[in-house]
Amino acid sequence: MTFGIYLHVPFCASRCGYCDFNTYTPGELGMGPEPYLEALAIELELAAERTGDRLVDTVFVGGGTPSMLGSVGLTRVLDAVTANFRLKTGAEITTESNPESTSPEFFVALKEAGFTRISLGMQSAAPHVLRVLERKHTPGRAVAAAKEARAAGFEHVNLDMIYGTPGETDDDVRRTVEAILSADVDHVSAYSLIVEDGTAMARKVRKGELPAPDEDVLADRYEIIDNMLDGYDWYEVSNWAKPGGECQHNLGYWRNGDWWGAGPGAHSHIDGTRFYNVKHPRRYNDTLSRAELPIKECEVLTEEDIRTERVMLGLRLKEGIPAQWVDAPLAVDKHVRAGLLTAGERLAVTDRGRLLADGIIADLLVGV
Repeated sequence: MTFGIYLHVPFCASRCGYCDFNTYTPGELGMGPEPYLEALAIELELAAERTGDRLVDTVFVGGGTPSMLGSVGLTRVLDAVTANFRLKTGAEITTESNPESTSPEFFVALKEAGFTRISLGMQSAAPHVLRVLERKHTPGRAVAAAKEARAAGFEHVNLDMIYGTPGETDDDVRRTVEAILSADVDHVSAYSLIVEDGTAMARKVRKGELPAPDEDVLADRYEIIDNMLDGYDWYEVSNWAKPGGECQHNLGYWRNGDWWGAGPGAHSHIDGTRFYNVKHPRRYNDTLSRAELPIKECEVLTEEDIRTERVMLGLRLKEGIPAQWVDAPLAVDKHVRAGLLTAGERLAVTDRGRLLADGIIADLLVGV
């Protein structure tokens, strides 16, 4: 079983209208990153004591906006990991970055620090789509940043895009994919817009200021993206990669591996137990200043919980799952006959089935 470390950076220069992640602007916190970095180092020391002498397969710094820490801060984060854990030879070490807070020098410094993979939030190449999403970066900056990362020696670079934003057209999606292809990255993530409760976008949709995403439009846009990503192969419903470019950290999640999530609000999964940290950075810092782990809630998974998660996560992967994990022959037969699911020793969604993956998974779990 793989073991990964996820590190959550809770800082953002501003909050995008669609985002419901655990993030805070400097004005909201009234504090800089130093207390967070100190607390994170303490958590990693305590986590190492809790998890034993495990080899770390992957490290992923996410957020929030990790690049707000700068190359110096991100180097400190990685140094805190290596001071407390043994990394596997060739371990994948990723950081997310906002294109506007990067530079050629930033990427060179991260490469020298030991990072092996960069993930950049592009979202769209259309200015009006970025405005609706309340993204601050300019349309061309993400591609330029990806090229800078490649020039700094990063073989593995990802660009994220979001499709289905109100006001977006098919041509906007095509131009975004064309821009991604011009960047020559080895990984692409494409997520349909989800209007999360409690976000600024949800309030606008509720008031009628923005239309809600249309499921048929989302399906059409997905097919446009998939058809255009020549040279990339899908390996998870929302992720495509060139050979060898798959994100190993995320594969650890989808294959039900173990990971320790460090940072405010970060979730962990260790030996059949799931837990998460307190969310607010001040409380997180205060708890760790007393050398106490900031765990808020812990749940021991039952065998049924574990089976459900294996099916839910594994069926999103192109490789699928062993057929014996599912005891629902009528549901399996229904989706095989419909051309949405493969038959045999492994069950996997077909190309057509990808668009209906969530419904297929639900059917298999309840035996419909």
